[in-house]
Amino acid sequence: MTNKKSDDQDRIVIKKYANRRLYNTATSSYVTLDHLSQMVKENTDFVVYDAKTGDDITRPVLTQIIVEEENKGQNLLPISFLRQLIGFYGDSLQGLVPTYLEQSMQAFAHNQEQMREYMQGTMHGIFPFGQLDEMNKQNMALFEQTMKMFSPFAKDGENGHSGGTGGTGAASPSAAASGKADASLDDLKSQLEAMQAQLNTLASGKTDK
Repeated sequence: MTNKKSDDQDRIVIKKYANRRLYNTATSSYVTLDHLSQMVKENTDFVVYDAKTGDDITRPVLTQIIVEEENKGQNLLPISFLRQLIGFYGDSLQGLVPTYLEQSMQAFAHNQEQMREYMQGTMHGIFPFGQLDEMNKQNMALFEQTMKMFSPFAKDGENGHSGGTGGTGAASPSAAASGKADASLDDLKSQLEAMQAQLNTLASGKTDK
């Protein structure tokens, strides 16, 4: 049975057959991963279904496009990042990673036009690589700090009752962990906002020179 969604009318439907061929139902023609890659770059929305089962396989197909691009030498994913990402599969913090990565990329994309202007040398032919590198370091440091916020929960739960004998007024470990999670998420949002402000400052700096 086809697992298509009602909003597919606003997206191009791609079908993948058993022979691994991709069929664009909008143009009634077969396409390649390179075609899909170009569609992504042109902000053309599409969804990919398995022609036999009807399952939505957009995610693995997009992942395959990334693998193909990386094999071509278009290396955007540092090895250290890949190792860290793999390490979070199956981890208790796995659910937090997608949101963090999405917000980080949105913050970067928000300022991409200004960064392109820097890259093209519109301001004296100089691009502040050092400042961008510093922003990248801060971004990774924020990611690592966020992970550390959540990792001590088990230990905190143990320490929460080690100093007493279960007297009244002591919060349960689960309640304490939940409260800390909320506080940590608020802190993460604040730091992401601060990072966005720094990016805006970097982007507006060219107009002040």
